[in-house]
Amino acid sequence: MKKKNIFKSPFFKYLVQRLGQFLLVVFVGITVTFIVPRLSPTNPVEQKINQMMVSGANIHPEALESFRSAMTEMYGLEGTVWDQYRAFWGRFLRGDLGPSLSSYPVPVIDLIKKALPWTIGLMLTTTLISWFIGNLLGGLAGYFPEKRWVKWAELGATCIRPIPYYITAFILLIIFCFIIPVFPTSGAYARGVIEGFNLKFIGSVLYHTFLPALSLILVGLGGWLLGMRSLVSNIVADDFVLYAEAGGIDQNTIMKKYVIRNALLPQITGLGMSLGAVFSGALITEIVFGIPGLGQLTYRAVISFDYSLIMGVSIFSIMGVSVSVLIVDLLYPLFDPRIRLG
Repeated sequence: MKKKNIFKSPFFKYLVQRLGQFLLVVFVGITVTFIVPRLSPTNPVEQKINQMMVSGANIHPEALESFRSAMTEMYGLEGTVWDQYRAFWGRFLRGDLGPSLSSYPVPVIDLIKKALPWTIGLMLTTTLISWFIGNLLGGLAGYFPEKRWVKWAELGATCIRPIPYYITAFILLIIFCFIIPVFPTSGAYARGVIEGFNLKFIGSVLYHTFLPALSLILVGLGGWLLGMRSLVSNIVADDFVLYAEAGGIDQNTIMKKYVIRNALLPQITGLGMSLGAVFSGALITEIVFGIPGLGQLTYRAVISFDYSLIMGVSIFSIMGVSVSVLIVDLLYPLFDPRIRLG
């Protein structure tokens, strides 16, 4: 029996192609992130010096020049743009994103590490829950359109889907924090609770993040439900489904193996893009509910024009989207045998 060469298999070609696309997207994305802030007319070093002077600081001209030179070197703004670009990649590959201007001298990477778990915990959980429930209800709604609950589910999804998640967050905040004061108005956990892997801290986090999570789940669920229902409605009319029904195959088997499995393919791609957005955070939701995640960190970086922090959050967002899409692409052959079999 002739041994199959794995390097000539369709899946290996698919794998190499996806890895190449991943590296190209990351390279281009990070390069654009490097270039865009430098097109701004505002110099972060000069802005910092102006803030010091406005606050009434009395600095000797020589000390001021020394400070300007040190800050320019620290933020990688020395030399030509090409010199800065090479130095930037050198620092990036070492995991050094420089110090934060607004929280000087705290490194940007430390601020991101502190905020990232909050964003991932909130966004990843809500994205997966809304995706699973939305696709489950959408699949059933598309396959059993005559059911009464389907019409109510579609009506609810149609009403909720166009509403921005931050409006939903405000509505929930007003209802459950002011009209019916059941949940706290802001904060990720109660004051005085020590952070750590213990029941008291975990319970406090779940209690404080319930409303922001609910707002994200409700809006996300509506989109997944309507999308899945539309896909299933088209697939049930295909010839292979009608042939399976005529052949006497069990209805549950047809729904799971013929209809839902095919409808899930574009939804899995959508999930990959949604998981990538996790790293950019839900900006307004985090601000409304006081969640110390990447969204709130981004807002703080923008209003203070924190050069390094803006770049750091942008780079993490690019990496998050790229890695998520790559993982989904690599898992795709499990759902679509055409890729692995060629």
